[in-house]
Amino acid sequence: MTAATILHWGLGLAQLILVAAMLLSALRMIRGPRAQDRILGLDTLYLNAMLLILVHGMRSGINLYFEAALVIGMLGFTATVALAKFLMRGEVIE
Repeated sequence: MTAATILHWGLGLAQLILVAAMLLSALRMIRGPRAQDRILGLDTLYLNAMLLILVHGMRSGINLYFEAALVIGMLGFTATVALAKFLMRGEVIE
């Protein structure tokens, strides 16, 4: 077994695990009893989506996926901060 084969199968397994984590995050978003749980589920969901795109970029070797993951990371962080601020103060823009 070569190193390329091990890497290929390992990245495929990582993709399956990330999809399972995304499903569990979506479940937390849907069934969360409080708004904080739903925001935490959304934060975890975008993080797992970003990691899934990164793993797919590593597997395919296309650099465009890395830039897309960077944009998702920046937008997801901004959305999480805005939602947390809304829950704390009741408004986003002061």
